[in-house]
Amino acid sequence: MAPDPREGCFWSWGLLLWLSVGSTGDAPPTPQTKCTDFQNANLLQGTNLKAHFLLFTPSDPLCGQLVEESSDIRNLGFNATLGTKLVIHGFRALGTKPSWIDKFISALLQAADANVIAVDWVYGSTGVYFSAVENVVKLGLEISRFLRKLLVLGVSESSIHIIGVSLGAHVGGMVGHFYKGQLGQITGLDPAGPEYTRASLEERLDPGDALFVEAIHTDTDNLGIRIPVGHVDYYINGGQDQPGCPTSISAGYSYLICDHMRAVHIYISALENSCPLMAFPCTSYKVFLAGHCLDCFNPFLLSCPRIGLVEQGGVKIEPLPKEVKVYLLTTSTAPYCVHHSLVEFYLLKLRNQDTCITVTFLSSSVTSSVTITIPRQQRHGKGIIAHPSPQCQINQVKLKFQPSNRVWKKDRTIVIGMFCTAPLPVHDNRRTVCLPEPVNLQASETVSHDLKITCI
Repeated sequence: MAPDPREGCFWSWGLLLWLSVGSTGDAPPTPQTKCTDFQNANLLQGTNLKAHFLLFTPSDPLCGQLVEESSDIRNLGFNATLGTKLVIHGFRALGTKPSWIDKFISALLQAADANVIAVDWVYGSTGVYFSAVENVVKLGLEISRFLRKLLVLGVSESSIHIIGVSLGAHVGGMVGHFYKGQLGQITGLDPAGPEYTRASLEERLDPGDALFVEAIHTDTDNLGIRIPVGHVDYYINGGQDQPGCPTSISAGYSYLICDHMRAVHIYISALENSCPLMAFPCTSYKVFLAGHCLDCFNPFLLSCPRIGLVEQGGVKIEPLPKEVKVYLLTTSTAPYCVHHSLVEFYLLKLRNQDTCITVTFLSSSVTSSVTITIPRQQRHGKGIIAHPSPQCQINQVKLKFQPSNRVWKKDRTIVIGMFCTAPLPVHDNRRTVCLPEPVNLQASETVSHDLKITCI
């Protein structure tokens, strides 16, 4: 497969800050903590692995302490009774520190009382992408040896959670494979696609690599992998083009990386905020948007998966199904989360052509719209609308019947029907709210109605 020239731009620009605090020369050691930052490489150096393990603890979330081969990690503040989270970055074209890593670690430590270990393999991931791919197995072996030291201290395999970004997701899968799938959890943030879409299960992340494997897909048409690789695979906005990201190559580097990096920023948002990032299983994104996947009964028995530090993603069934595609919408900016609602329109009379109706929800500060289509000779049309505010904060709905193609004269067609809405997941009809009277809609004219929905 010929390399895509854009594959050399996986990650965002970073600025390396080397912090060195502590004793120097032959002076006796002091109790002052020595903090270590990520390494800095260049295109000529990026061949040897030179992996570093930096420990971050709740007591000092801004200070990374280098775990050296001969050191006792407990002396650095590691607590074997807590869970351990390993963060593994991906390809570093320019040999710089990942720009997102500090915020990511800080959010992890705020969300969980845990040990956080950042795996710095900047040297091994720099230069040519295909050379970095060749280092995945080597790094997987090195991380596996490192974990053995933790297991000796009494850490359980099930308390280990690996979070891998892009190429780092497949590194996590390799580690999980070496531990025969007994690690607690692996989270893949837009796992890398090039060289992995057709790879064997032993070479890439897959559901057998941990007790629970999840993946968040945001760039499946470019740098991310298209196929499901976990127990639960989140396809954000369909998994391809993300709202707010550039759509033209004239935007330069941001055009190449924005969709791919959105998975990282969405996960950080899930750690920092309590707003919902809930998803729904469906056969495709198109079918989801059409309003045909409203709950999580199949296969999750109504326990809808959620992004973030939720046990098994909030899925409460055993055994876990594998490679389940789930879908959700987001906004274009942080915190990204939205509420999903079903909107429906029931025609009182059949029509001989498709009927398109735009539905707009209005809250105190935000509007959200979606257009639903009622096929010819059918009475019912539906779709999914995403809105940042809870449904009970939506105070008004606007309905607009889109005109036909008769542009040479005003379309005076009127349709009459009932409008209803319900928040997802829709388990029954008790949460469905309908306007009390049928709505008369004339082509191109907007009709407004108050919505009165009780907060639950």
